Amino acid sequence: MKITLENIGRRFNRDWIFKGVDQTFTAGESYAILGPNGSGKSTLLQVLNGSLAPSSGKLNYFYGDKPLEVEKVFNHLSLAAPYLELIEDFTLTEVIDFHFQFKAYKTGIDKNAVIDLLNMAASKNKPVRYFSSGMKQRLKLALAFCSDTPMLMLDEPTSNLDTQGVDWYLGLVQQFAAGRLTIICSNQQHEYDFCKHTLNIVDYK
Repeated sequence: MKITLENIGRRFNRDWIFKGVDQTFTAGESYAILGPNGSGKSTLLQVLNGSLAPSSGKLNYFYGDKPLEVEKVFNHLSLAAPYLELIEDFTLTEVIDFHFQFKAYKTGIDKNAVIDLLNMAASKNKPVRYFSSGMKQRLKLALAFCSDTPMLMLDEPTSNLDTQGVDWYLGLVQQFAAGRLTIICSNQQHEYDFCKHTLNIVDYK
């Protein structure tokens, strides 16, 4: 997978959130989008994943050497973000089954492996609405990491996680991020320390 941005900008009404972004995101590389809260990191991520159209500039996706239509990008993408909602009436098992109707498991992973990875065997039949905020965040991350997609996008991945949860997240990165185009939105260094490239949204105001 490759994403190319040429002079990309996004505005709401008359206010530019960012403009003039020129960047290429290449398969197998890891990128951190940095900036303070409210600076537009999440907005740029939504432009990158095709859920928001840019207000200016040109955005292209490539799968191998072939152009990819924006409407098909979601097939190649796993996303975990605070604004993504889980179906809270579903049990843990039902959420996993539902998610993997749309995504394939990574090699060697199945439903039981995801539950074991979460260490939530005792909660597998519990509705997600009874989960703590930390348990919900772990679930979002596990679904994204364990999906067999060439792109992985994470927005504030350790929000609602304690110190043990942060270590767990970093273990997932080591186990499941290699070889994928990985993009992290963050203002906390421990979330993106492994990223080889950075883009500071403040530079595009």
